[in-house]
Amino acid sequence: MMRQNELQQRFSQIENTIHQAAQRCQSAQAIPMDLKDCIQQLDQRTTQARNTLQSQDESQIRQCVDDLEQLGDRAKDACEHSSANVDGELKNAIMQAHRELSDLKHQLH
Repeated sequence: MMRQNELQQRFSQIENTIHQAAQRCQSAQAIPMDLKDCIQQLDQRTTQARNTLQSQDESQIRQCVDDLEQLGDRAKDACEHSSANVDGELKNAIMQAHRELSDLKHQLH
């Protein structure tokens, strides 16, 4: 497993990306409710996940990142299948968060 400080740095970056997406979601017009819900859940869960990451319990950390990545998948799918025009910056933030979570998941397994 990666070192704790590297994990914390990567997670901080992911957390910032997700928080930016959540802020864009709140200020954007005509965002589908399922996309808004996914991003809000992801934002809340990343805040809660910080405690898990500090626990140094490898299996809990892996499970936590897996759960976050699944929420990232849902947000990505909601964004891609939205009939509404999703703002380009919001879409980029969602896709970046998904990529970062997926990369972290693969590094931890």
